[in-house]
Parts: sequence; structure tokens; C-alpha cells
Amino acid sequence: MIAKHEAVLAALLVAAVLAAAAVSPWLIFILTIATAKGIAVLGILLLLRAGQVSFGHALFVAFSAYTVAFLAPVLNDVALLLPLGALAAMALGLVVGAFVVRYREIFFGMLNLALSMVFYSLLEKLYTITHGTDGIRVSLPRFFGMALERHAYEWAVLVTALVLAVACAVFARIYLASPMGQGLSAIKTREARLEFMGVSARLVLLSAYVISALMAGMAGAIIAMTSRHVTPHLGYWTASGELVFIAILGGAGGVIGPFLGAIAFELVRVYAAASFADAWQLILGTTLLLVIMFARGGLWGLVLKLTGRRA
Repeated sequence: MIAKHEAVLAALLVAAVLAAAAVSPWLIFILTIATAKGIAVLGILLLLRAGQVSFGHALFVAFSAYTVAFLAPVLNDVALLLPLGALAAMALGLVVGAFVVRYREIFFGMLNLALSMVFYSLLEKLYTITHGTDGIRVSLPRFFGMALERHAYEWAVLVTALVLAVACAVFARIYLASPMGQGLSAIKTREARLEFMGVSARLVLLSAYVISALMAGMAGAIIAMTSRHVTPHLGYWTASGELVFIAILGGAGGVIGPFLGAIAFELVRVYAAASFADAWQLILGTTLLLVIMFARGGLWGLVLKLTGRRA
């Protein structure tokens, strides 16, 4: 059964992440960021099921991160900052989604890109509020009321990110198997038939869009509390492009794909930048081309092929 197969692979992936972090403590930061990006890409996967690609989802990552940065001096606890950042992104997703779900294909993608760039410009220009490109420093927050030293805090955030990743993956699996999730596939194939059945395609897509914004918000909050420095670059178009890159690299055939893609992306980037500082983008691009040509289902499809499973 594919669900059982996914559960086993997910457990192995979590164990591998924890083992790598224990053996090489410097990887804790990278793996936490990768897990956070995996959660954001999982939200994009929901939209891909409807045949829609968002080129501006970094908007919600940045909005959540800045929410955390602004609230940190007052509510300096992970237990408060994480849900508030995620909920703020979800609220923004509801507002933006009510507009963009009216459009499809390239128009959907470009509208998301345009709105994210408007927000990026505001973050950069409103220096008195956002400190522009200098960004905002986030002080070390408490963890559920406990004041942890730096190393213990980094471990706590990594474990929290992994728990959220598993919870989001399980939710996405259930959601995609539900009537609302099946409705996303119907939008991709024959949207008119969905409307003939009396089901609003806009409402189906809006629900997925809001959920994807919530997941991006979780990612933004985790990134802000991990890097402890928030800048407008989080909302730049290249940040949105990274999420789409990871979605293709990991594969959209399963809920584990986004996390495989995110971890591979971050590790390749770190090692490529360390070894070939002037050509790491070329290495990333070559990696993606190889995946597209020889592993059409992404890393997740490759895993299924190696284990003798079908998507």
C-alpha cells in the first residue's frame, strides 16, 4: 500500500535528518531551513494538483517572517510567534486568493509574482518601518517559556520543524484524497464539468490557496526564528523561483517529494558554493536539467522507481 510505503520512507527521512544533525552540528541550521522550505513547497504541491503554478509564494513566507520580527520584542516565545506568523500569512492568503483564483495558468502565476514584487518593494522602500535591505534582527526567543542556550534552541527549532513537516504531510495526504482534493484534479482536467456538478471551482482552488499560504507562513516563521534576521530578500522573485525549483526537483507525485527536493537543494547549494563559488548556480541548473531528463517524476519518482513502487 502506497500510504504505508510513504510512512516508512518519511520515518527514514526524519531519522536521516536527525542523524545528520547529530553527526555534523553545523548542518542543523541548513536542515531546519530545508525543512521549512519543504513545508512551503508542500503548499505549492496542492496548487500544482490543480494545474496552477504560483511564482510569488515567497510573499507569504516574507509576510510571516516580518510578522515574527515585528512581534518578537513583545511576544518573544516560539509558542506564540510561530502560530501568529502562520495565521497572518493565511489571512493574507485569503485576501490575495480571493482575487487570483479568478485566473488560470500563466495569468495565475504572473499575478502572484506581481503581488509578491509589490510587497518586496514596500519592504525595501519603507525604511523607517522595515529598515529596508538592512533587515530586522530577531532576538533569541524563548521556547515554550524556557530560555534555552543557542545550541539547545537550534535543536528545539529543528525538531519543531520536523514535527510540523510530518503533520503537514499527513494533512496534505488526507486533503488530496478528500473530495476537495479530488476537485483540484478536476480543475486541471475538466473544470467545466466540475461547475456542471454544482461545485464552485473558485472555492475549491481558494481553499487550497489559503492552505498553501498557511504552510508558507509556517515556513516563514521557522526561517525567521532560525536565521534570526529578516530581510526583503525573503519576498524577492528569486525566493519564489527557488520554491518552484524545489517542487520540480522533489517531484509533485507525493507529499515527501517537497522535502526530498528541499534537502537536496540546500545541500547541493551549500557544497557547490563552498567548492565552486563562481559556478554554484550552474551546478544547481545542471542538477535540475538532469532530473527533468532522467527522472521525470523528480526525486520522489526516482525513489519509487528504485523501490519498485508506482506513484
